[in-house]
Parts: sequence; structure tokens; C-alpha cells
Amino acid sequence: MVLGEGNFVLVVSEGYCFNKHVAFYGLYRLDDDKIVEHWDVVEAIPAEADRKNSNGKF
Repeated sequence: MVLGEGNFVLVVSEGYCFNKHVAFYGLYRLDDDKIVEHWDVVEAIPAEADRKNSNGKF
């Protein structure tokens, strides 16, 4: 999923990192059509049996 507003773009996806199911979040700030800042987070997605609710990340 890609969301943009003003000069910020958020990219959200899921995949595997070191054999763990994870969510990837990347936030970019643009200036003059160039990426000038980037922040990212990788967060584990627990197995269905270990989840506190059925909402999920996506």
C-alpha cells in the first residue's frame, strides 16, 4: 500500500525477514522531487494463535 499527502509518502507491505513474518513501514519526505528523509520500521506479525484480536495488521 502506498499513501501520499503533501510531501510525505508512506509505503506499507508485508513479507519475511530472517524467516519471520513481518510488516514493513517506510515513511519518506520529498523536496524538489527528491527523497530528503526516510524513516522505516520492521515489526513482527504474530501467528494467528498468538494474536490478541482478529484485526490483523492489514
